[in-house]
Amino acid sequence: MMIPVRRFLCVTIPLLVGSAPLRAQHTASQTPSPGASSPELAQFDFLIGEWTLVVTPKVSGLATAIHGAPRLVGTWTASRAFDGRGIEDELRIMDRSGNPSALSHSLRVYDASSHHWVSASLDVFRTRANESVGEFKDAAMVATSRGVDADGKPSLNRSRFFEIKPAGFRYQQDRSSDDGRTWTEGVLKIDAKRLTTAPH
Repeated sequence: MMIPVRRFLCVTIPLLVGSAPLRAQHTASQTPSPGASSPELAQFDFLIGEWTLVVTPKVSGLATAIHGAPRLVGTWTASRAFDGRGIEDELRIMDRSGNPSALSHSLRVYDASSHHWVSASLDVFRTRANESVGEFKDAAMVATSRGVDADGKPSLNRSRFFEIKPAGFRYQQDRSSDDGRTWTEGVLKIDAKRLTTAPH
């Protein structure tokens, strides 16, 4: 069965960061938390700046068999946040005519106690918040989250930033309907090319 691209993206994009809001925010008057100067805080620095995107969702059906997977475009912008402890970023996806398909705003902070990145995002079009937990390992940032698929069924999601270079990176999202025993790989793929660097 073919899933309309817009409906598919509304389900997929919130899973880019993964389902509870962050509990607190740091203010300038607070004492820096343990691990505030740890080298792990630089693990998400590759995302800082402005990126142009080619987005390929995985869809099926007769139209896809004839014309291939749809190729969308987008932008991803990111800057430092939380007194250097995290990253704030915004992802926009649209068709080639500029019609919006998805908008996601994310906050990412490093948890020194668990040695993981916690990311909270807002799917602006559906006003839905999600959370994921990630780790930088083997030259890739990998995050997992739980959500629902296009049919409303529970799913486990795996998102991976990889082939990270100064001028670009790749992103892939995989989905499991059996709690990680098997995976449908590449439900969403993004190729990112750098436009600018963000101020530090």
